[in-house]
Amino acid sequence: MAALRIFIVEDNPTIRDSLIPTLEDLTDAEIVGLAEGEDEAVRWMQAHPGGWDLAIVDLFLRQGSGLGVLRRGRSGGARQSMVVLTNYATTDMRRRCSEAGADRVFDKSNDLDAFFDYCNAQAPSR
Repeated sequence: MAALRIFIVEDNPTIRDSLIPTLEDLTDAEIVGLAEGEDEAVRWMQAHPGGWDLAIVDLFLRQGSGLGVLRRGRSGGARQSMVVLTNYATTDMRRRCSEAGADRVFDKSNDLDAFFDYCNAQAPSR
């Protein structure tokens, strides 16, 4: 069974430091890359077009925004998914994320079970 290759775009080290081991414990995931800003994330995604299955993107980044990552980062892989994990999952923001290319939007406070279920459902062998 192949691991889900995850690229994380999150500038908060505390969140990254808790998200990574939790993903590795609760999903069959391999973290293949990290970025803290929009330009860094897009450069990584373009340099590794087939190197990731799931991008987890926060909206507010050290440089740029998660919306910019969503708009610019998709490499066209049919099996690739981009989701937003944010504390700002308002109805308007969910719409904007969807328009920018997000497959799903999850609230960090209320949607974590659904988020991990989604990650598990994206595993390549499923």
